[in-house]
Amino acid sequence: MPDPETDTLRALLRAVASGSTSAEQALQQLRLDPGTDILDGLHPDHHRGLRTGMAEVVFAQGKDDSRLLAAVESIACRSGQVLVTRCTPEQGRLLSRSRSGGEYWPQAGLFSLGRQLTLTPPWPSRGRVLIVTAGSADMRTALEALGTLRFHGIDAGLICDVGVAGLHRLSAHMRALDAAAAVIACAGMEGALPSVLAGFLSAPVIAVPTSVGYGTGAGGMAALLAMLNSCAAGITVTNIDNGYGAAAFAVKMLQKTTPDTADSCD
Repeated sequence: MPDPETDTLRALLRAVASGSTSAEQALQQLRLDPGTDILDGLHPDHHRGLRTGMAEVVFAQGKDDSRLLAAVESIACRSGQVLVTRCTPEQGRLLSRSRSGGEYWPQAGLFSLGRQLTLTPPWPSRGRVLIVTAGSADMRTALEALGTLRFHGIDAGLICDVGVAGLHRLSAHMRALDAAAAVIACAGMEGALPSVLAGFLSAPVIAVPTSVGYGTGAGGMAALLAMLNSCAAGITVTNIDNGYGAAAFAVKMLQKTTPDTADSCD
């Protein structure tokens, strides 16, 4: 059966070969190519990396098995590398069976193909990007960020359980924090940790409110509003529990400042 996307790409390559289209014009066309549906309601964006510097990541939550497998297969066939976020254990097992070379990290809710993500404690406590958690209950969000950074080749570390209830615990890590290019701070409850870090550090702080806390924490809303209202300069705030979004912001920021020097985790 003819594949319209393949036919379009073949025609574009012929145009470049004949000289009627320049390489730059072809690249621009690929950047904006809408692609085609591969399954009802599934429309992978294969050229997102060309436009944005970050390839499409598969969000597993809410996808049935057929769409999840189709999305992963479509991206894997193009690049050999796929990151899947918000994987349930059932989805992780499904993907592991379908892709023998893949890796499921249950604590982070991540599945990866083509890049090694999983780390076990003790966590590296230094890195170009440092992730800091207020409590151990924030770990799933923090590990989602850590795995995403590693997938994108960023040297990253993790400092756990150093929130404001025992702020002296930060003192042992100040040298590493000072050396980091960016800090991701994950906190629930009252969400104060990012403000503290931004008051000490020259690096930008990416604040991630987590849905950890008692009733008036409102599933992370209290932490979110506290972070948005911080008086410390140099903080940006993601959505609740969005470790992937925090890592993606760090990746893009580092690509802009040092585009060819990302540290490899391979």
